[in-house]
Amino acid sequence: MKPGKESNDKKIIWSAPGEKLRPWRERLEIGRALRDEVPRKSHAGWKAGSNRPDAISLLVESDQGRIPSLLPIRYGRMLESPFAFLRGAATVMACDLTQTPKTGIRVQAGGDCHIMNFGAFATPERNLIFDVNDFDETLEAPWEWDLKRLAASVSVAGLTVGFKAKDRAAAVLRASRSYREHMLRYAGMSPLEVWYDRIEFEPLVNKILTGAERRYTEKQIAKARQQHFPLHVAPEVAGGGDKAAKPQIVENRPLVYHLAGEHRAAFAEKVVHLIKRYRETLPAHLRVLFDRFEYCDIAMKVVGIGSVGTFCAVALFVTADKKPLFLQFKEARRSVLEAYAGRSRYANHGERVVVGQRLMQAASDMFLGWTEAQDDNRHFYVRQLRDMKVSMAIDTMNADELGYYADACARALSRAHARSGDAALIAGYLGSSEAFDEALATFAADYAQQTQIDHEGLKKAAKAGRINVEDV
Repeated sequence: MKPGKESNDKKIIWSAPGEKLRPWRERLEIGRALRDEVPRKSHAGWKAGSNRPDAISLLVESDQGRIPSLLPIRYGRMLESPFAFLRGAATVMACDLTQTPKTGIRVQAGGDCHIMNFGAFATPERNLIFDVNDFDETLEAPWEWDLKRLAASVSVAGLTVGFKAKDRAAAVLRASRSYREHMLRYAGMSPLEVWYDRIEFEPLVNKILTGAERRYTEKQIAKARQQHFPLHVAPEVAGGGDKAAKPQIVENRPLVYHLAGEHRAAFAEKVVHLIKRYRETLPAHLRVLFDRFEYCDIAMKVVGIGSVGTFCAVALFVTADKKPLFLQFKEARRSVLEAYAGRSRYANHGERVVVGQRLMQAASDMFLGWTEAQDDNRHFYVRQLRDMKVSMAIDTMNADELGYYADACARALSRAHARSGDAALIAGYLGSSEAFDEALATFAADYAQQTQIDHEGLKKAAKAGRINVEDV
């Protein structure tokens, strides 16, 4: 077996077609028995093997198919800190995680569950909930991989802002304990109860934050309720004061921009097909809503860290009265987990993302859909650009607040995993002691050190001209 390649000999997934359903306490015992094969303490620690691929080479390999002119922005963002590096290096950690112990229990994994990929957003009923909110890498895979990436991100975030080792470890322990205890709770619930469960955001803010940080977040919530789309791409009317003129997206170069000249005209033709195919993936009742908007404009948009360089565009649709709807067409590439956990069952990676998101989230954007480009076989998923989204500011948190936040992220992750996987099997394996929690804290601390080493490697690569960097 090649380094970093996962064996597919043992896969346990809940309610496989034709499989007899077992009571949850029976499944709990099956999970507990897995400890004999994969001791919980075996998850402790991380040490790069002599055959570990070069992290920078993995990043450069992942650049294939990206927009070359945007790659310097990607690396410029990753150079900002070890935490920024971790966020952009999902492909590196996916490779590393294959070298860690696996129980064989698989779930619909997020694939990139660092703490900045959790946040608040509006449900179709206009309630703010807290949940996982990034699914570019989602795939059926071992549950441990998501939890270990979350734990590592907590430790790296704490390291980046200067928290002591004991405070970073405490935050990781809180995350692991939260995942373990909530998984046991979900194990005893009916599947319907698990699917109905959600984390209301405002009570969570009141629990996590105090003082100025809470007041700031409350202002962000109020702003989000009033602002349904980002102001930096708000439509402006082309042609001066002409009320009949067609609205277009405001540019904010180099992050939001229109293609120039003949490229813009050629892309406009492609957009017609993209929208038509996307509309076909919407449920029939939502097509009625979508058809009340008319396509007006589209612009390229640079997003995130790991996604920089992939094809991402913002499309503006308006009603007859110029009421806007912004949809994001984001390229869906092969999941970083696929090389290690097996191929997606979906031919279109946009559909993979959409199905994974609907499976993991308590509530999802009603405009979720997918499409593909005819000429170059690029796959896309589509969603609203922003729908009352609120994120936490990690760099202004104190150590206690980081612990609370890590707790909330782990709770959301456990619920997401319980929807697709077998909560009782996982809960049985984790048990009631802190054996796994302590092992995970050790792993996270060691992987934080690995991330620092890889971040220094990126600095050296930039200095040597191996990669180009642009600070935006």
